[in-house]
Amino acid sequence: MVKLFRYLKKREWIMAAVSLVFIISQVWLDLRLPEYMSEITVLVQTDGSTMSEILTAGGKMLGCALGSMAMAIITCYFASVIAASVSKRLQSELYHKVLSFSSEEMNHFSTASLITRSTNDVTQVQMIFAMGMQLMIKAPIMAVMAIIKIQNKGNWQWTTLTAGAVILLLTVITLLMSYALPKFRKMQSLTDNLNRITRENLTGLRVVRAYNAENYQESKFTAANDEMTTNSLRVNRAMSIINPVMSLVMNGISLGIYWIGAYLIESAGMQEKLDIFSNMVVFSSYSMQVIMSFMMLAMIFVMLPRAQVSAKRILEVLQTAPTLKNGSRDSENNLEGEIEFDHVSFRYPGADADMLEDITFTAHKGETIAFIGATGSGKTTLVNLIPRLYDVSKGSVKVDGVDVREYDMKKLRNKLGYVSQKAVLFAGDIRENIRLGDNGKQQASDDEIRTALDIAQSSDFVGNIPEGIGGEVSQNGANFSGGQKQRLSIARAIARKPEIYIFDDSFSALDYKTDRILRSRLKQESAGVTTLIVAQRIGTIMDADKIIVLDDGRAVGIGTHKQLLETCPVYQQIAASQLSKEELSR
Repeated sequence: MVKLFRYLKKREWIMAAVSLVFIISQVWLDLRLPEYMSEITVLVQTDGSTMSEILTAGGKMLGCALGSMAMAIITCYFASVIAASVSKRLQSELYHKVLSFSSEEMNHFSTASLITRSTNDVTQVQMIFAMGMQLMIKAPIMAVMAIIKIQNKGNWQWTTLTAGAVILLLTVITLLMSYALPKFRKMQSLTDNLNRITRENLTGLRVVRAYNAENYQESKFTAANDEMTTNSLRVNRAMSIINPVMSLVMNGISLGIYWIGAYLIESAGMQEKLDIFSNMVVFSSYSMQVIMSFMMLAMIFVMLPRAQVSAKRILEVLQTAPTLKNGSRDSENNLEGEIEFDHVSFRYPGADADMLEDITFTAHKGETIAFIGATGSGKTTLVNLIPRLYDVSKGSVKVDGVDVREYDMKKLRNKLGYVSQKAVLFAGDIRENIRLGDNGKQQASDDEIRTALDIAQSSDFVGNIPEGIGGEVSQNGANFSGGQKQRLSIARAIARKPEIYIFDDSFSALDYKTDRILRSRLKQESAGVTTLIVAQRIGTIMDADKIIVLDDGRAVGIGTHKQLLETCPVYQQIAASQLSKEELSR
């Protein structure tokens, strides 16, 4: 929790220092109230006292109360500003940190956990920052100053009674914290699990309905919800003990002070009775201040364990060192659009065997290189090594003659037009989705966007939208079909005008006619641009300059369509399952 203080800026530290002054002033004013109360008590019982003296003392008492209120308001304002600023800064840091993560780090934390850490955990920390200055700082200051004040106002009986009450409170709080802290840790992981199940149900709602799996999914959600509720109830029941104990102690100490005071007054002389009564009133007020200080600490102790767990979870993300180190180079030669895989092997973190093994090939400028193979053969993994979604385990991947690990990642990715296996659209409009990101060049104009849409065979359905390229895109592109989303994703890559296209099975949702026209237009409009295509259909790649056949992570065939039909058994099997005898004999 203390490590989060480094996220405070100079302005917040100044506000905290000013708040500390106001807190000390507020406590001083609060502790002046019993003294004026004692003075009024003496004046009321002393012969010869005038009403003006009593009103003067009462006015001073009222002034202290109003001053304390003003100090509290200012402190509360500063605490709220500091808490909001820290929360904003933490959320921003978390967001930028997550954007720097590779797929390895994303898999380590899980999406649901990262969402919880960026929202619920930050809220817990914000609450403790907002309450901490008002309670955590104020409470010990008030306790110390109140104890100093009562030293000359009481006797050993009252002092012993107050000390016993404080020891009882500390014992109860310690026992409750030792019980509650593990439960708070578990609560955050249970929140992650509940978020995961909710997210899965919402994103997979169509599948759930299609398979009549509502009851099954509801039972999963209910089980996770019940577990979290049970854990929460146990913690809340334990914490609910604090308030009754505090009330018991406060009432008990008041009763004890007055009972002891009555005994002392009864056994004292006439002159001493008034002094004892006055000291009793003051001591009672100060002892209440001491107990109130520990009550404030108890409130913090209710919130602190969960905030500590949340702070630890936030720091786990912020202190995670990305496995992908950013380079600093740009291409420093005349090569453009050239990709070289030099004896590349890759193994996923924690896996027992390589996913890719000894892959070697070169794609020259303007060539179309295709990858085909059975599901799980490593096609997507291979092309994901180019934009450095992962780094190679052995060998090297070079773009324009430079190892991708030496590139500044922004400059590397500016060379690429990447279309992922799953078409991804963002809420907004079509124009924003096509212009997505910074490619190091001037953003595409509306005419260039329309040209990209035309090449990607998207003009037909975009033209039917009244707003055209300003048409709305729902979250995840839910208002478009799978094929439409794929074509919009392809148009996004075209509008980027890259050196290299990477199409990761990006034509799978297109019919054969649209697929053929799109590839023909793309070849005409992007002459000189290197194109990598991952595909399942031979019809999509049979015109490629080079086809690489993958089988269990190995390149078992490299050549043209005709060459592979003669030399590669794996390719022959795929072709026989997809093409007619007439097509095979051409």
